[in-house]
Amino acid sequence: MDDSIVITGARVNNLKNVSLRIPKNRLVVFTGVSGSGKSSLVFGTVAAESQRQLNETYTAFIRNRLPSHDKPDVETIDNLGAAIVVDQKPVGGNARSTVGTMTDIMPILRVLFSRYGTPSAGYSFAYSFNDPAGMCPGCDGLGRAVRLDLDALIDPARSLDDGAIRFPLFGVGTWQWQIYARSGTFDPQKPVGDYTPAERDLLLHGSGFTVDVHGKNGTLNKVDYEGVADRFTRLYLRRDTSTLSQRTRDAVQDLVTEGVCPRCDGARLNAAALATRIGPHSIADHAAMEITDLIAVLTGLGNPVAEAAVRALRRLDDIGLGYLTLARETSTVSGGEAQRLKTVRHLGSALTGMTYVFDEPTAGLHPSDVGRLTRLLRALRDKGNTVLVVEHDPDVIAVADHVIDLGPGAGVHGGHIVYTGSPAGLPASGTRTGHALARRTALKTEPRRPTGRLTLSPASLHNLHDITTTIPTGVLTCVTGVAGSGKSTLITRILPAQHPGAVVVGQDAPGTSARSSPASYLGVLEPIRRLFARAAGAPPALFSYNSGGACPRCEGRGVIHTDLAFMDPVTTVCELCAGTRYRPEALTHRLRGLSIADVLALTAEQAAAFFTEPAVAGRLAALVDVGLGYLTLGQPTSTLSGGELQRMKLAGELSRTGAVHILDEPTTGLHLSDVETLIALLDRLVDGGNTVIVIEHHLDVVRRADWVIDLGPGGGRHGGRILFEGPPAGLLTAPESVTGAHLKAALAGHP
Repeated sequence: MDDSIVITGARVNNLKNVSLRIPKNRLVVFTGVSGSGKSSLVFGTVAAESQRQLNETYTAFIRNRLPSHDKPDVETIDNLGAAIVVDQKPVGGNARSTVGTMTDIMPILRVLFSRYGTPSAGYSFAYSFNDPAGMCPGCDGLGRAVRLDLDALIDPARSLDDGAIRFPLFGVGTWQWQIYARSGTFDPQKPVGDYTPAERDLLLHGSGFTVDVHGKNGTLNKVDYEGVADRFTRLYLRRDTSTLSQRTRDAVQDLVTEGVCPRCDGARLNAAALATRIGPHSIADHAAMEITDLIAVLTGLGNPVAEAAVRALRRLDDIGLGYLTLARETSTVSGGEAQRLKTVRHLGSALTGMTYVFDEPTAGLHPSDVGRLTRLLRALRDKGNTVLVVEHDPDVIAVADHVIDLGPGAGVHGGHIVYTGSPAGLPASGTRTGHALARRTALKTEPRRPTGRLTLSPASLHNLHDITTTIPTGVLTCVTGVAGSGKSTLITRILPAQHPGAVVVGQDAPGTSARSSPASYLGVLEPIRRLFARAAGAPPALFSYNSGGACPRCEGRGVIHTDLAFMDPVTTVCELCAGTRYRPEALTHRLRGLSIADVLALTAEQAAAFFTEPAVAGRLAALVDVGLGYLTLGQPTSTLSGGELQRMKLAGELSRTGAVHILDEPTTGLHLSDVETLIALLDRLVDGGNTVIVIEHHLDVVRRADWVIDLGPGGGRHGGRILFEGPPAGLLTAPESVTGAHLKAALAGHP
């Protein structure tokens, strides 16, 4: 049997009819500049077709309830295995999802306490904060008590008719307001402050009778009366507010106070569950411990259930997440932490012969953690699996069994296989990846002189240990440290709070959809429409595929999605507009010889040369400056990679001068050669009169910084201290700095 995945004629996105063999049961790393086609090949072709064919093995009834996948644009793919995709998307989840529940370690602890704890609270579900048998009745297992602020809800100086109830959803004219103001229960023109105690209690907490409420069409409805405070609490507080719309959440937040539940002290569990002990500890004590500490506690118990928990916990510790607690909500972990959590789950699986697909697993990792990650990837391979990794990190490339390099460039300039073989041959291959691996980056020896200082007063948020520091202005400052050391807390939380003018370009991607594009994100689409409207004597809406100019058949999508019920959907280019998205009338008008569809098909480089208008050309030049000149103006942002999205955000900020720019790991998703482009851009920002502060692990950025602030020495409670402040050369001799040790080793290998 062929021991390779065989692909013939792959044309997904920018792939140029790619044919290749991917060895199975090997660790295969896919490299290439951002936008070269790596994700299109690995995720859009291999993983997508594997998941599509796997779904076909289920009955039609089940397939109708699974995510549907279009057949990728590829002639043939043979010898596929079942694919498991481990991407960078945050695991999200609601307030009831924690590290312990996600990794299935909390269920093991629940069994441990139900069998060996005293006094017993019953079966294992009696120790679950997501089960009525175990959850705290005061907070329904959320650990937080949210209370209605009656002074914020009710304005005593106003009557019901004048808007005494301040909550918009209970405001004057709403159906809820009718219960109180139009049922005859209260005088609607009497100020609430003049109510008797009995009337006020009835308004806030009354119950046990019905009232007549008139509907909009004149119908009379009998409704069970419920006091306004009790109704608000039932509808908006005794639930997970993450399920509400943002507008409603904001309105609710204006009327409530939130704190630790006094009944369970934040432990989420009821009294019976919390009373159970194994030694001196409750199950909540175990969940609140850092994983490294919990391993030590459970190791000493010497029973098989505890040993099972220790094995699972050690996998987390081995991948560098020992500073987390099982009680940590999954919605608060970073993308890199989330990816490692998802990976660790698969290490405990008994499945073999699988194809694991990883999307830049070193994202957010300090160099000290990359070695742990590569051991994990090799462990998955050694269990008899195929491991496919999209990655830029040299240390991951070095441990690969096989490398597939795509390029030579990005976008229309990419989509070809430019190298396949062993990692050893890549530096001499002549590709951009090979050149970048062979390049030597020197340490900056003459840093810029600061123009001033930003002082941060004592900070103790999260794990910061009462930090006081100053950050130089007019220079490039790099803030380093292992994951969990406190970098993001200090720079993206404390600094903007104390210096509100700072511009933060974080890791959160801008809104992406099939209808948004680089042109719309940068704000150039509207001026382009106005230029067309002026030239044609037509309204600007005619040149919008989201408005009056949309093709009537595809409604401005450019493609037709056909739902075939139990079969896979079919996506075809719209025949009426030929994929341009526009109605024929819009395409008849020209601006300097080009239609609106022609303009949106231009790359940023081409468009920057085509437009002479400053409102358009200047912003497009910024897109070229961040290395995204190959993107077309109309390309859906949903098709961009994570690195491309972050650089697009950065392009939107380049026009500002004299500002403090904070960038959170801007090299995420960047090829080694793109990192050089990024550093040159950061230098331009600083030379233009800006202050640039980057949170970064990439050693090339550390070497080129003017000032370095290193936090640590570890993560969680082992971090939160400043280990070093000064020019990068001084970091080499910082005694406790893990970053300094890795920088020293890198310089020794790459002088």
